[in-house]
Amino acid sequence: MALSAAVILSGCSEDFTLLSPISERNVESFYQNPTDFTVAINGAYSTLAGNGAYNRSYVLLHEMRSDNTMNGGGNTGLAEVFFRLAHFSELATASELSSPWTTAYQGIARANTILGRIDNLDDGAFKDRIRGEALFIRSLFYYQLGVLWGNVPLQLDEVRSPNVDVNQVSADVVYTQIASDLEVAQGLLPSSYDAANLGRATSGAANTLLGLVYLTNGQKAEAATALRRVVSSGEYQLVDDYANLWGVQNENNIESVFELQYKAGGTDTGSQFTDYYTPFGDGGGVGAGNAPQVLSPDIEYIHSVQYGIQENDERGFGGTWGFSVENGDTTNVWVAKWESTPFGPGDADNNFPVFRYADVLLMLAEAVGEGAEGYNLINQVRTRAGVTPIDASTPGTWEEKLLFERRLEFITEGKRWADLLRFGVAKPVMASFAPLVDAGLSQADIRLLYPIPQREIDVAPGEMVQNSN
Repeated sequence: MALSAAVILSGCSEDFTLLSPISERNVESFYQNPTDFTVAINGAYSTLAGNGAYNRSYVLLHEMRSDNTMNGGGNTGLAEVFFRLAHFSELATASELSSPWTTAYQGIARANTILGRIDNLDDGAFKDRIRGEALFIRSLFYYQLGVLWGNVPLQLDEVRSPNVDVNQVSADVVYTQIASDLEVAQGLLPSSYDAANLGRATSGAANTLLGLVYLTNGQKAEAATALRRVVSSGEYQLVDDYANLWGVQNENNIESVFELQYKAGGTDTGSQFTDYYTPFGDGGGVGAGNAPQVLSPDIEYIHSVQYGIQENDERGFGGTWGFSVENGDTTNVWVAKWESTPFGPGDADNNFPVFRYADVLLMLAEAVGEGAEGYNLINQVRTRAGVTPIDASTPGTWEEKLLFERRLEFITEGKRWADLLRFGVAKPVMASFAPLVDAGLSQADIRLLYPIPQREIDVAPGEMVQNSN
């Protein structure tokens, strides 16, 4: 069955709503053949592509939390929620926290049900692939839960009763479980798919996530091993021109390692994340008309005078950024990489690149550390952007240079906050971020973890412990 956008996002909705882990009506008779498992795994993918994950929540929770963006619509109404995210004052009762939490555990439950029923299939390549996909999806959700909330419930089995122990564990335990699952998944998944199945997880995607998880857990040697598998596979390379990464016409290119598929004009099949970066008046996004522009790119980030962006860097103005000029001043800056033809709110064609090969190269540089190999990996990405190589004589520490490169390369792709956490610099970086300085915040005000949604604490008193920072 083709994994088209319609199938991923809504094609299985009528069937899959009957497959919830509790109070099922037909679950016992459903997981019997390849068609059933294809529908089920597509339903698991749909949670990744939904508004509670990469289509909305992860953009907000990662980018707005970082020094890449500012809240752009005041601080009342809906904008107040986003203002609080940007200023580390969010409430545990906020829907912007409960939605991604609930979505993650819905996706995990779907994956667990598939894994619990997988032996209904005959042994073979299809069974292996479905198992690998379910492990990958579950792992990606648990990675997000670990980064955003830290200590979270770890559920690995199909839930068949409403009375289940919470089993809140440390983030280290979560990452260890993810790594174990992905070591299995990368050996089960194919290296590529035909055109009808674009968007499914490959062995390259599993190894890329595995490398990221190992880095997050401080296991650099293991990360290097996983990431070298991706490099040596020969399946990926950098797109020659950075500008050719973006736009519907360039989707699923040679650099794409894992990409969520969207298509405007269907029922809940379009992408919404583009709404948060479009210029005012661009056909109905959040930034259009009188609605608040939720994320405003940080002008300080853009100005080359402060950050030393080379003038010919393709990731600057005209590449990543679009802008208007009024009376000689730069105004109304937006993210050009997400531009699309006019669309309705939450209904764009743009796919979301969860992992690109540039990420593989820069994470491998992070894993191997400063030296000839590390600089060569960074410079592959820099050369594609049209800028000069760097080396040990370039000002700054190795970590500063690597973080700077990742910031340029992945702006608005939902990586900056996790990068700041992984490098251990979130508090000093954010405490020196001009909008937060102006608001009077200090390092003591910078929360490294989000509050666990209050309803999760309320329904499991004494079992779920709230984050203290």
